[in-house]
Amino acid sequence: MKTIISKSILVAGLVCICSLMACAQKQQKESPSKTNGKMEWNKLTAEEEDVIVHKGTEYPGTGTLLKNTAKGTYTCKRCNAALYRSESKFESSCGWPSFDDEIKGAVIRIPDADGSRTEIVCANCKAHLGHVFLGEGFTAKNTRNCVNSISMNFVPDK
Repeated sequence: MKTIISKSILVAGLVCICSLMACAQKQQKESPSKTNGKMEWNKLTAEEEDVIVHKGTEYPGTGTLLKNTAKGTYTCKRCNAALYRSESKFESSCGWPSFDDEIKGAVIRIPDADGSRTEIVCANCKAHLGHVFLGEGFTAKNTRNCVNSISMNFVPDK
């Protein structure tokens, strides 16, 4: 009986150790200068890479595009793909640029692992943009794409 208990404890200990080792493995970091088949992605600063590649978030209220009201197109900082038009931008007072619609096919929605939010990424290069929230009532479309300024460039209309 003692031998069975000892072996059970040993097996349980090995399972726990293996589980902890699997959790501690680092994900392979994605290089910010990969190619998408046709061109090389834009070089990113360390701060841009933290948000765009490693899915970080810029501090609320600090983004350069937050207060932008000019007419034009918001593009992905990593690959220059068009993401949003200025007509879909609105003031939500959340601390990040907000859009109630994206350019068709430009943004992909991915449920977060915790199930509480939905991440949005560039459909072309999979750069992290921010999160989308539904049902808040800010606009008639009832959608808020909450986007990090650092994930985008702005191209004014001519």
